[in-house]
Amino acid sequence: MLAEYFPVLLFIIVAVGVGVVPMVLGRLVGPSRPDAEKLSPYECGFEAFEDARMKFDVRYYLVAILFILFDLEIAFLFPWAVVLNDIGLFGFLSMMVFLGILVVGFVYEWMKGALEWE
Repeated sequence: MLAEYFPVLLFIIVAVGVGVVPMVLGRLVGPSRPDAEKLSPYECGFEAFEDARMKFDVRYYLVAILFILFDLEIAFLFPWAVVLNDIGLFGFLSMMVFLGILVVGFVYEWMKGALEWE
């Protein structure tokens, strides 16, 4: 019976090894403080204008979330359209409820002005 759990134990050991061993080796072998080369600009060749933690407009995230949402909607609509004759009225009404919820969310975002650009 314990032999059945050996692959799980082996997986846990490998996962811990992959997660912990590089951190330990980095602490032991790596430099204690980064040197000037490590702190220099990487590819751009000049110092950054501002702090990297500047404020970012949340509308970019809202548009990205809406894109993902409607992209997933299309991923659900194609298989639904293929089997619509097989699933009947219940499947049709279920998809209409799903689409209705998405439309309500989209109208809410639109009315809040999240999609307006300056």
